[in-house]
Amino acid sequence: VQLVESGGGLVRAGDSLRLSCAASGRTENIYTMGWFRQVPGTEREFVALVSWRDGSTIYGYSAKVRSIISRDGLQMNSLKPEDTAVYYCAAGTRIATWSRAEDYDYWGQGTQVTVSS
Repeated sequence: VQLVESGGGLVRAGDSLRLSCAASGRTENIYTMGWFRQVPGTEREFVALVSWRDGSTIYGYSAKVRSIISRDGLQMNSLKPEDTAVYYCAAGTRIATWSRAEDYDYWGQGTQVTVSS
């Protein structure tokens, strides 16, 4: 499975941004797609996940209310400067794939999101 993110960039506080994740290869093996973000010097933080099979979703604390995840992307609204990070999409091929980074088997290269105040 190969994953390629796009859609990052520089936006102002309060703006919206949609990140896309294009999956290719053996996508029939995917159970879950997730989004994580990382600031240099910190661990990857869980943002949201969506079941590839039934579309059910789970959101991390930072993404609740302000984000909508789908199988091919992440819509982020009302962005704040503290949302500045590199955002990664990830694919898990096991049924029990949840909010831990180590649950996921494949990762994209990341896309930078910068929110100015």
